Amino acid sequence: MNKGFFISFEGTDGCGKSTQIKLLAEYLKSKGREVVISREPGGSPVGEKIREILLNADNVEISSMCELFLFEAARAQHMDQIVMPALNEGKIVILDRFIDSSIAYQGFGRQLGVECVETFNHYAIGGRYPDVTLMLELSPETAFVRKGGNDVKDRMEMTGNDFFKRVGEGLSFAAEKYSDRIICVNVEGTCQETHARICEIIDKAIGE
Repeated sequence: MNKGFFISFEGTDGCGKSTQIKLLAEYLKSKGREVVISREPGGSPVGEKIREILLNADNVEISSMCELFLFEAARAQHMDQIVMPALNEGKIVILDRFIDSSIAYQGFGRQLGVECVETFNHYAIGGRYPDVTLMLELSPETAFVRKGGNDVKDRMEMTGNDFFKRVGEGLSFAAEKYSDRIICVNVEGTCQETHARICEIIDKAIGE
């Protein structure tokens, strides 16, 4: 049996995470690997219910700490029910967002602090960190164009420019602090150019 391998994707909205995750999964499947794709918040039935609470624009009264607890609760269930069983079966797990988003959004964006978020992250994931995290980097202007301009805002997207400026700082902080597992990928080029670079990174990381 192949050893399980854990990949997470991070980056701002509009950077193309969903597209690159799909392309990478297809590539890995073509090489005979079993792949599980999931997302955060969500992933499990319980986690998806928590996602609805977190993103519902009507839930403006949720406090910053409550928000963090909800993310971590969804994450703990996700790890227990979806991620770890797949890894133990030798599958490759690919997540759209994971612990570094919490560092950026709750640690920096909500200003709860890195140490606080890291502590809860560690317990929620049972110490199982990704083998590789791909941080997709794209300028805000290009991301805006790729998203098609303004879209319907969920609760997280209603927080304003200052919040998202801090989120960007948080992503940069994570990329520097956790450089042993985070690899930054500039995605200003074409979709296929980015895909080729990602496949090269993952092949090297897996040892193929």
